[in-house]
Amino acid sequence: MARPKPLADLLDACLGPALAAQGFASADVIAAWPEIVGPRLAAVSRPIRIEWSRRGLRDRDARPQPSLLIVRVEGAFALEVQHAAPVLIERINGYYGWRCVGRIVLKQGPVGRPASAPAKPASLGPAERLRVAAALHGVAEDGLRAALDRLGTAVLAKPGR
Repeated sequence: MARPKPLADLLDACLGPALAAQGFASADVIAAWPEIVGPRLAAVSRPIRIEWSRRGLRDRDARPQPSLLIVRVEGAFALEVQHAAPVLIERINGYYGWRCVGRIVLKQGPVGRPASAPAKPASLGPAERLRVAAALHGVAEDGLRAALDRLGTAVLAKPGR
């Protein structure tokens, strides 16, 4: 029987070609973006692509030239990221341990945000539950009764009610 493989190994095999097309050696800069730039800037920015210089590629003994990191930033935060760019470059290079990024180029546009977790269903005590059930006593249609039950539960579960 085959041994189970870590999910990270399978994801790297699947995502590797797509990331390589954008200049990323692996998904680590994308996954570590919140650690590198902080949670506030990570919420409004995402690395899109790394463009490597073609000058240093001919001579194998020479050090590679620093790359250009293209970052998508939402609206007004572009100014803040622009002012923080030197610090961000230092953080990125410190994260990798070598001078891999020399410049950051900002592209304004929407940044996909992670979907928020669905709200927890409201929990009512027995007295509130009976109150909702009494209000729905005369409703005959099942779909309407279920919808009104959800509405009544949500209204009574709000704080201060």
